[in-house]
Amino acid sequence: MKFNAQEEYGLRCLLRIAKFYAVGKSLTIPEISRKEGISEYNAGKILRTLRIGGFLESSRGQIGGYTLTRPPEKIIVGDILAALGGRLFDASFCQTHTGEMDICTNSIDCSVRSLWRMIQDSVDSVVDKLTLNDLIGNENFLFNVVNHDSGANEITLE
Repeated sequence: MKFNAQEEYGLRCLLRIAKFYAVGKSLTIPEISRKEGISEYNAGKILRTLRIGGFLESSRGQIGGYTLTRPPEKIIVGDILAALGGRLFDASFCQTHTGEMDICTNSIDCSVRSLWRMIQDSVDSVVDKLTLNDLIGNENFLFNVVNHDSGANEITLE
């Protein structure tokens, strides 16, 4: 299972912009491109997707650039991932993976579909409770946020 580059860089670009939200500073495509190590073309493409998704607003001019449309604590990570690349599994998955048949041979009772659905539900249970603000902290903070909410044992990173 993989997340694509658009999701990775999209989250990183949003995090970069979110760090300046409190002081009201916007960031330009060249600034973001340089700081994240991606081309201006790719940065622009990703930022456009995030703007269309309702996470960013842009302004032109000498003090122009990109800013968040709302505070980082109001932006859900699951929503960001959905806008950038969709879900790992959705209802249309089985219709697009039928092999040479019109319908999947396992469409009535499919343990593979159940597996994908359980994985998606697990991913959703994490990303739908995290905000962009949660990602601004360090890794240990993030694990504590997730584990505190789920009641699981605390995980620390070394």
